[in-house]
Amino acid sequence: MDTKPKITISTFDLAVIEQSMEETRLPPEFLDELEAELARAEVLEPAAMPENVACLNKQVTFKVLETGKVFTKTLTAPDQVDKYEDSLSVFAPLGAALIGLSVGQSIQWKTNRGLQSVEIIHVT
Repeated sequence: MDTKPKITISTFDLAVIEQSMEETRLPPEFLDELEAELARAEVLEPAAMPENVACLNKQVTFKVLETGKVFTKTLTAPDQVDKYEDSLSVFAPLGAALIGLSVGQSIQWKTNRGLQSVEIIHVT
């Protein structure tokens, strides 16, 4: 998985994430990776976003390919993690990996457990 998949993000999500990045104290290495990911994204108006793309406040079902485990989480901005019972912040390694991916796409991302590959199964 050397080639990164195409990602799409809305202007709204991009603005929220960029604002959160300015206010956080996360390690610069993580922020650099997230910033690089956002820089390569196709940016669309919210109304033009395809339904099958992982966006903020959408529930995403994904599989960790190394373990075969499937999870369903709602992607959120860091300050919104208390909003949903199943929240996954885009500032968490897996949240950063998922944002902008479409159903069927996968990506390899550095997590607390080393490099992991995740694949989007469903977006609600």
